[in-house]
Amino acid sequence: MRKFLTVLLAALFVFLAFAQAKKITIWTSEAQVPILKKLADQYKAKYGIQVDVIQVNFSDIKPKFLTAAPAGEGPDIIVGAHDWVGELVANGLLEPIQNLPEKDKYFPTPLEGFTYGGKLYGIPYAFDGPALVYNKDYVKTPPKTFDELIALAKKIEKDYGGEVRGFIYDYKNFYFSSFAFFGMGGYVFGRDKTGKLNVKDIGLANQGAIDALKLLKRLVDEKILTPGDNYNTMDGLFKDGLAAMIINGPWAVPGWKQAGINFDVAPIPDLPGGKKPRPFFGAQGFMVNAKSKNKLFALDFLTKFIATKEIMFQIWQADPRCPSRIDVNEEVMKRDPITKKFADFLGTYGLPMPNVPEMAAVWGAMGDALAKALDQGVAPEKALADAVAQIRAQIK
Repeated sequence: MRKFLTVLLAALFVFLAFAQAKKITIWTSEAQVPILKKLADQYKAKYGIQVDVIQVNFSDIKPKFLTAAPAGEGPDIIVGAHDWVGELVANGLLEPIQNLPEKDKYFPTPLEGFTYGGKLYGIPYAFDGPALVYNKDYVKTPPKTFDELIALAKKIEKDYGGEVRGFIYDYKNFYFSSFAFFGMGGYVFGRDKTGKLNVKDIGLANQGAIDALKLLKRLVDEKILTPGDNYNTMDGLFKDGLAAMIINGPWAVPGWKQAGINFDVAPIPDLPGGKKPRPFFGAQGFMVNAKSKNKLFALDFLTKFIATKEIMFQIWQADPRCPSRIDVNEEVMKRDPITKKFADFLGTYGLPMPNVPEMAAVWGAMGDALAKALDQGVAPEKALADAVAQIRAQIK
C-alpha cells in the first residue's frame, strides 16, 4: 500500500507540474529562432503546452544565464555550446539528462562534450567549426597552403582594384584563429597520464603558439588582414560578394544561400612546414536550467520531442550544421555536399573545445593577446606570456 501511495504521489506531482507549466521559455541565438518557433507551434498543437522562443545574442546567453538562473529567473532551456557545461555545472545551474532515448544513435564526441563528471547535461543537435569558405566567382581552385592563400588574396585585391577583399576573417577571436595555434603545436590544457585535462599545464605560450601568432602577424603586416576586421565585417562583405575567401562555419550557410553567393568549402590551407590546421570544433545542444520550476516539463520536451530523428532532421534543414545523430547525419550526407565537406575536415583535423570551467578564463586572455600582438605592436612572445599569466591568475 505504501509503495502504491508513493507511486501515486509521484505521478500526481508530475501531473501537477505539467498542469502548472502553461509555458516554458528557451533562450537561443538568431540562427535557431525560426525553426524553434516552428517546432514550438508543433509541440503546442500536439501537447497543448506553449513554448516561448527568445532570441539572445550567442555571446550573451551564458553570462546572462549565469546571472539570471541563480535568482530563479531566466529561461527553462538554453541552446548553446558544449564548452559552457563545466562552468554552468560548477555553479549548479544545469539539470542532468538522466534518460536520453536512443542514446546509441548519437556520435560519441558530441555526447562527450556535454558530459561532465560522468553525467550528461545536454542533448547535442549538431557539431560545427570553421573551414575555408570561398566565392567561386573569384577562386577557381582553393589554396592548399598559406603561402598560396596569401599570393591569391593579393592577386584578387590587385585585379579588382582593392574593391574585393582577397581574404578576411575574425582573426582576433581565438575560436577562429585556433586552427593556427593547435596546428603549429600550441595547446590550451595538457593531459595527465590518465588522459584527464591538467589545467595547470597551459601550452598557449610555447614555441608552437608563438609561431602561430607570428603567422597571423604576417597576414596583418602584408595587409591581407586589417585592424577593423571582425565577424560582422567578414560576413557582410562575403554576402555582398566583396570577399573572396573567409574562415567561417556551417551556421552561416543559410545566409550565403539567401544572398545568392556562389560558394564552396575547403580545408583551411596547410600551415608552414606542411603542418595541418587544427581548429576548435564545438557541439551545440539544449541544456535545462536546474533552478527552473518547469524542469520536468523541459526535460520531457527535449527527450521525447526535440531528440527524435524527425525533429533533429527538421532542425538540420533550418540550421545546416553537422548533425549529432548518426541516422540524421547519414541522410544529410546523401543530399548536402557542403555539410559533408565541413564534416570531413572537422572530423579529421578538428579539436573539441575543453568543457572544463577553467576554459572560461582562456577566451578573454587570448583575445587580448591577439589584439595586442596584431593591432598594438606587442611582441608575440610577450602577448602570449601575458595571456598565460592572466589565465593562471583566474583559475587558481
